[in-house]
Order: sequence, then C-alpha cells, then structure tokens
Amino acid sequence: MTIVYKASVRGDLARIDPVQRQRIRAGIERGLRSDGHDGEALRGPFAGLYRLRVGAYRVIYARVNTDYLVLRIAHRRNVYRRR
Repeated sequence: MTIVYKASVRGDLARIDPVQRQRIRAGIERGLRSDGHDGEALRGPFAGLYRLRVGAYRVIYARVNTDYLVLRIAHRRNVYRRR
C-alpha cells in the first residue's frame, strides 16, 4: 500500500504553517497506513472520495485498489470550495 500525492497538494502544503504541515503529514501516515483507513466517506458531489480529519485541516483522498491518492489538503472552511 502506498500513498501518492497529486502534484497540486505540494502547493496546498506550502500555504500551511510548518508546524501544522508536519502534524498533517504525521496524521496522514497514522490514518492511512493503519490496518484500515480512518477516513470518512463523503457524500453528494464528492461521493466516492474520503476525508481524513487532522485538527482543523482536512485531507481529501481517493482509494485506488490498495493505494491512496491524496487530492487536496486545506483548512476545514475552505476544503470543499472550488479553487
């Protein structure tokens, strides 16, 4: 099982304070590398995707076979808005 990051996630992480960035990375490792993923399935226009809560930030990802594709990382008030 691998965790792959979409290229735009690099920009998402660059806008986040370094301390929070490290916390988010640790949360992703802990949440997705565990036996089962800790994410919650999304509904509506985001059906088929999952979210992982890390403090006030949300990690939006998709499950692809046994791998995970991280699509977006943002503060909870902005994560579901279009860019």
